[in-house]
Amino acid sequence: MIGHLNLILRLVIWFLLTGSLSVPNIIIGIVVALLLPGRPKTPEALKDWLRVLGEVIVAIPQAYMEAFEIIFRPHNHEDVTMERVKARRTPGLIFLDIFLITFTPKTIVLKYHENGWYEVHWVRRRKKA
Repeated sequence: MIGHLNLILRLVIWFLLTGSLSVPNIIIGIVVALLLPGRPKTPEALKDWLRVLGEVIVAIPQAYMEAFEIIFRPHNHEDVTMERVKARRTPGLIFLDIFLITFTPKTIVLKYHENGWYEVHWVRRRKKA
């Protein structure tokens, strides 16, 4: 199952980058996805992928709400925090986690540390004392 999920992820990224679903582009995308080097196969549960895809669906309305909140109530405080990578994450799931964090307007991943941490930049409203 891992090979199929990574192939699908690579194809989705290819289609998002090219913005075309023409037959030649699909063929080129499949060839590129198959030729890209892969990491050693690691066991990855389908439920982990489904959970992350569910989080992506939830993140879409959250991103709109945060965007409107930033427009109408400006945020002028910034924080940089370190967040732990969830256990048993494969490179594909780590990519989706970084995508989720960066997708919302208030957060962006500055750096992924190989020892299992994300460096996350937050934009927040300053709390009144």
